Amino acid sequence: MRALVTGFDPFGGDEVNPSSLAVGRLPSVVGDVEVMTAVLPTSYANSARVLMAAIDEARPDIVLCVGQAGGRTDLCLERVGINVQDARIRDNDGNQPIDVPVVANGPAAYFATLPIKACVAEMRRAGLPAVVSNTAGTFVCNHILYALMDIIRQQPTPMRGGFLHIPYLPEQASRVGGAPSMALDDIVRGIEIILAVSASRTDDIHTAEGRIS
Repeated sequence: MRALVTGFDPFGGDEVNPSSLAVGRLPSVVGDVEVMTAVLPTSYANSARVLMAAIDEARPDIVLCVGQAGGRTDLCLERVGINVQDARIRDNDGNQPIDVPVVANGPAAYFATLPIKACVAEMRRAGLPAVVSNTAGTFVCNHILYALMDIIRQQPTPMRGGFLHIPYLPEQASRVGGAPSMALDDIVRGIEIILAVSASRTDDIHTAEGRIS
């Protein structure tokens, strides 16, 4: 089984993005899963194109996209991506879309097809703070979750997909007034658990149980 895990480059004036740092620390194999990685641009215009190219190259069974959510305290596995781009700040291309769909005439939302509740339960058993999140926001993270699930819908073979939001690193939190943070090693461990649990679930990924269990 093969997984593709993606992070984002730094944005918003920060010098680092914990998602790309964590992805860079992943081993090449997690259990029985071969792991391939990619870094996406924090760009509404280009992130989905780079993701599609990475999927075409990797031909994965599982795709997990990872992004920073400064201010969150937990590893947040997202349940749903919505078909809207509504940016509070500009992306790395200087774009700031307001109330623009991710995919014109696309469905209002897509559910992730990772077994998110099982993954969260296993992360908690490992001592990691983790939750199911019902909003991925409306910035590039939500954009890429929606785009990922739209890409998966068009694939000829089944593929699981989802998105993990992660907190700041401690060094980032110290620069923004003591916001919540998480050690990079714990973030990496959380990603490894998600991959292992997702690989172990053999139920139909297109059923409702596959989306949220």
